[in-house]
Amino acid sequence: MSVVAAAVIVTLIGLVGAAILVVASQFMKVEVDERVTLIQDVLPAVNCGACGYAGCADYAGAVVEGAAPNLCIPGGADVAAQVAAIMGSDAGDVVAQKAIVACQGSFEHVTHQYEYSGIASCAANATLHGGNKSCPYGCLGFGDCVRVCKFDAIEVREGLARVNPEKCTGCGACEAACPKRVIWIREASRKPVVMCANHDRGAQTRKECTAGCIGCMKCEKSCPEGAIKVVGNVARIDLDKCISCDLCVNVCPVKAIAVPQVV
Repeated sequence: MSVVAAAVIVTLIGLVGAAILVVASQFMKVEVDERVTLIQDVLPAVNCGACGYAGCADYAGAVVEGAAPNLCIPGGADVAAQVAAIMGSDAGDVVAQKAIVACQGSFEHVTHQYEYSGIASCAANATLHGGNKSCPYGCLGFGDCVRVCKFDAIEVREGLARVNPEKCTGCGACEAACPKRVIWIREASRKPVVMCANHDRGAQTRKECTAGCIGCMKCEKSCPEGAIKVVGNVARIDLDKCISCDLCVNVCPVKAIAVPQVV
């Protein structure tokens, strides 16, 4: 009889607890705007954070509360249009973004200043005298950017990270992961890019990388719009002024300026 009584008591306790939970759930439930779920369904669900929020769910909630519908970089114009339609608003302009590796420091152009046998990580390698490559400013080639890319858009070949523009969504994860800051997110266009981040003087740069910008100013002098300036021994292009005439590309003696491939 004691075992039966115990079983009955436990069952009753369970039933009472269940009843309390049911009642509590009714009084404490939070109403969810159905638009949040609809927006989540059209977002790419990669939780990359490019929109400025922790993930797609947070962004969906923020849109319902007033955030712009066009902040999903991976989703682009199509997703922005769908989100705007759910909200009954205008999607606004969506400019495609792509990642650019502003470096040409492959094994063809740089050497190694020491043998590295530590963790296969750019961040780890960079802590040892700036990295094991002869150029202290360039891509280290251990693939930290590859590991954080959720779109399989980056690979390392010949010691240099390469971006596949067809797969790249411009989410910015690779840019944040690069300890050398040679990966840039910029508007997808055919405007030229200075593929170098070396700030040393020309003679020293030539010792470090045979494809590095030497600050000769030929590009600056050739630009009809004044869109190029050599700052800190390296050329930089003002994309707002650039008209894509490609004169800078043609006059660069070391071929450190290139027109990116866009899709």
